[in-house]
Amino acid sequence: MLRNAEQYLLRWLKRVDRSPLLIRGARQVGKTYLVEQFGKQHFPQLVIINFELMPDCIDCFTSLDPVVIIQSLQVVTGLTIDPKNTLLFLDEIQDCPNAIMALRYFKEKMPALAVIAAGSLLEFTLNDESFRMPVGRVEFLYLYPLSFKEFLLALGETHVVNWIESVTLGDALLSPIHEKCLKLVKEYCLVGGMPEVVAHYVKNRESLIELQTLQSKLLQGYRLDFGKYAKTKIQHGHLQRVFNRLSDCIGQTVKYSTINADYPARDIKHALSLLHLAGLCHFIYVSSGSGIPLGANINEKKFKLLYLDTGLYLRDLRIDSLLFQQQELMLINSGILAEQFVGQQLLTLCEEFESAQLYFWSREERNSQAEVDYLWQFQNKILPIEVKSSTEGRLRSLKMFCDTYHSDYGIRICAAPLSFENNSLLSIPFYLVSEMNRLLKLIL
Repeated sequence: MLRNAEQYLLRWLKRVDRSPLLIRGARQVGKTYLVEQFGKQHFPQLVIINFELMPDCIDCFTSLDPVVIIQSLQVVTGLTIDPKNTLLFLDEIQDCPNAIMALRYFKEKMPALAVIAAGSLLEFTLNDESFRMPVGRVEFLYLYPLSFKEFLLALGETHVVNWIESVTLGDALLSPIHEKCLKLVKEYCLVGGMPEVVAHYVKNRESLIELQTLQSKLLQGYRLDFGKYAKTKIQHGHLQRVFNRLSDCIGQTVKYSTINADYPARDIKHALSLLHLAGLCHFIYVSSGSGIPLGANINEKKFKLLYLDTGLYLRDLRIDSLLFQQQELMLINSGILAEQFVGQQLLTLCEEFESAQLYFWSREERNSQAEVDYLWQFQNKILPIEVKSSTEGRLRSLKMFCDTYHSDYGIRICAAPLSFENNSLLSIPFYLVSEMNRLLKLIL
């Protein structure tokens, strides 16, 4: 299963000044599989130290000296670790915080050895107040569920991917191509981008019951993880209740009282923060949009949520798969699924080495309320993005944003073909979200 992150790993490997790499992302997004495949393809030897399965190796990191660590690992595992030929993969590294701290010394004292680390609940260790992060000596790679293009490659739709990557403004578009691509978007939304689910779907595209069973298993697995990071039974209960309401909160400004009116806002807020650290949801903060960077002008008290994955989102909603296939994408759950799909694709357009953050714009002045689904920073410009069903509609909020901040361009993402209207509105079909930055270069 090809991942775009493989190209990032290759660039990392070829750099003379590379640092140990820490892969971050939610459980089951494919971190371990990615590294294992990369190690087998590009190294004579791959040594995997899984601290969850090999707890005896934890004591090998009592010392932070790489020479002592490698000697100890070789004795314990019986494996030879040759810095020139070995990829050392430290998996489930959150179970050995000392190993995270030791990464900086691999950079300083054993730079020839390629070291990659990952962990399913790593964020909780990194965000612990008592943990000292080796700043400046470790690189990061953020991994998300498969993007729409990665999903297409998994299905063997290479011709579609090649067309998507080459299409440009002014190209003639055949109706059968447009309709097929929209159908594939809907297919992606139903399946989602979780690697295990996609792999099963590739083998049997007709078995929707088994597909939903796998998605339910993943959701249950996330619930079972709550005990690993909830410090009290009360926190565990809050996590369960908030996660059960998470799918109801997608696409709307979150109010703690809506999630659960019986619990204090601080408890709901803390539960959401834990779910965010686990990667099960992403915060979309409101930004004034008045300047760059967008993150400098946010209101952390006002936010929306994005679910980890479209497929898991639909499974959590218990959407009937047969009815789903008969509906227009924008009509499913009042169009919220389309916003979820777009947000999930936008995350994959952010830099791989930074924690992706999305924003939206809102105005609540009397007689002048407006909301733009997403704000996107491209080069030195801030562009409003509206998710719509077709070319119809007034785009009142988008125009209000453009008038307020004298923005010359706006973006509409919808089911209509690609177009550039009035030299100001770039209309992108759902299946071309991955090409947004490339298309923007043509008009800016």
